[in-house]
Amino acid sequence: MNDKKLIDACLRGGFEEFTKIMEKYRPKALAMSFNILRNREDAEDVCQNAFMKAYRNLGTFNQKNNFSSWFYTIVYNCCMDILRKRRRFSDFVRKEKSRSLSIFIEPDENRASVYDKHIKNILGCLSPKERAVLYLWACDRCSGEEIARILNCSWSTARVHLFKARKKIKKIMEKKNDQLRNA
Repeated sequence: MNDKKLIDACLRGGFEEFTKIMEKYRPKALAMSFNILRNREDAEDVCQNAFMKAYRNLGTFNQKNNFSSWFYTIVYNCCMDILRKRRRFSDFVRKEKSRSLSIFIEPDENRASVYDKHIKNILGCLSPKERAVLYLWACDRCSGEEIARILNCSWSTARVHLFKARKKIKKIMEKKNDQLRNA
């Protein structure tokens, strides 16, 4: 069953059809949000929140448009909300530390392989928008127009984000390659 038929059924009150939509889009939404947030628990929370928002607002969806673009816009906006909350928390912690209060934050235990660490380091050099654009382009095969709609920017701005992400990755890879040659 295609998205339009599933959405029509959902609008008529069929929750089973929305479950099918969730099953179809959950893996990609989880991958996109994890790519942006770099935290599994936050990514799962974003997915749950995005599906709830999509279900509540399904009546506002224009069926002439692509459902995946509309839904990924919701996922992206939920990710940006989490990043804003993190930033506020980081600002709070920084202010409290400057007041000489003892706040201890446990470091994240990382048991990833060397390859995984290298990939995380590379992706860590990208801004959240650059990671989102790169994911949508490379993993989800979204067009420039779809990426622009999801990020709520112009097509040329989306292309600039993608260009910057690819350029940063290339520079890091070249630097790492030079280090390996000289070692």
